[in-house]
Amino acid sequence: MRRSLIAAVAVASLAAPIALATAGAAAAAPLPPKAPVTDFNHDGYADLAISAAGGPDATAPGQVSIVYGTPSGPDTAHAKTITRATPGVPGTPENGDRFGNQTAAADLDGDGYTDLVVNGGGKSVVLWGSAQGLTGEGTAELASNGAGVTAGDFNGDGKRDLVTAEYPEPEDPMDNDDQGMTIAYGPFKRDGKAASTQQIVTSQTFGPGDFVTGDVTGDGADDIVTSHGFEEMAHKSQLWKGGKDGVATTSQKLAPSVGGAVADVDGDGYGDFVTRDIGDSFEDMPYQKGTVLVRYGSASGLSDRSTKITQDTAGVPGVGEDGDEFGSSISAGDVNGDGYADVAVGVPGEDIESVADAGSVVLLKGSRTGLTGTGSQAFDQSKAGVPGASEKNDKFGGQVLLSDTNKDGKADLTVTAPLEDGAYADSGAAWHLRGSASGLTVTGITSFGPAALGAVDKGVRFGDFLAR
Repeated sequence: MRRSLIAAVAVASLAAPIALATAGAAAAAPLPPKAPVTDFNHDGYADLAISAAGGPDATAPGQVSIVYGTPSGPDTAHAKTITRATPGVPGTPENGDRFGNQTAAADLDGDGYTDLVVNGGGKSVVLWGSAQGLTGEGTAELASNGAGVTAGDFNGDGKRDLVTAEYPEPEDPMDNDDQGMTIAYGPFKRDGKAASTQQIVTSQTFGPGDFVTGDVTGDGADDIVTSHGFEEMAHKSQLWKGGKDGVATTSQKLAPSVGGAVADVDGDGYGDFVTRDIGDSFEDMPYQKGTVLVRYGSASGLSDRSTKITQDTAGVPGVGEDGDEFGSSISAGDVNGDGYADVAVGVPGEDIESVADAGSVVLLKGSRTGLTGTGSQAFDQSKAGVPGASEKNDKFGGQVLLSDTNKDGKADLTVTAPLEDGAYADSGAAWHLRGSASGLTVTGITSFGPAALGAVDKGVRFGDFLAR
């Protein structure tokens, strides 16, 4: 059965009813399940987990702020900020501990509440969701402290799983063959133990560097895309197919890439891989104009059909310039409710008039023909209706996330500027734009920084990471 892939990252699955056949008619195909929601308190509204892990000279421990969704959007008045000092969370808070530098949202124990995995400052921990949301109570350490922790359902059993990068120390320093990934299959117990685990050698010289997950083949199991490289050299990314017996141990080789999302941008029931095309060099990434690459899904994997979009593509606002980094952050969701996944693209290096690296975000629209520049929208802090002002090195668009926080059936955009100055330099901030039938709108837009949530704000780089 093909699944709806409008959302890129699955957390708590909500199944839709199955269509019934009428007498004398052919049986109707099962309807796909609804897109999963990150919902820590299980009230039906998507919630946000915003990391403020701090920069290299951090003067405070890392923290993750939980902002709950409501009919009017994010509820900043009742946000909860969690650190290693929160009761129930193992470990000791330390300045610069980078707690929250990576997170993953998933209902790991199958109780209907989304849970949150947090890396940084020691072993990875899982914060358990509840009717009160995330509290820290009963927090468990996970067996792995692997990098790039990402969630998915890799065997299609309806239980959420985790994949992490593992880097065993080789006997021969030049032997990298045992670098790979570990898949921990759910359901997880409250002590953090997975039902089972699987280790896969990626057979790459270096990596995996990151993971993008989603159902490319439409078989009901999520697949995994891994990126690989070392220093300046980028190696081929790889697609690892999920299935009823777990993740396959052989892969489909792809062009080098970093990050992205798997989502159905053309509505054919197969997940499409939307990513940042980086060429063959990591070293050049900060200086690139930026290119978004779409590889379309099929029953056998990612097809040869592809699309490349830049700021020079017809319909896309702006002009591609060196250092724009168009595509440095990517998220997918159906913003206008037309059944096609749209794609938010961060452009943190965008110059706004004479202001260098102020940053912007672009929304690309999905359609029957796939992802195009037609109807694209762009937002920055100099655009009418957007709070704030474009300032040098704000990096607006550093992180983007599409999720339906007000439960109106249209994805809303959360975009961050981790280097935004508030009362202090680099305190960071987030903006929330609502989805509508015509796309994103500044009507009802909100913005907030860590101080508005009652969190530490001195140089914390709020918005460095958004859980998905």
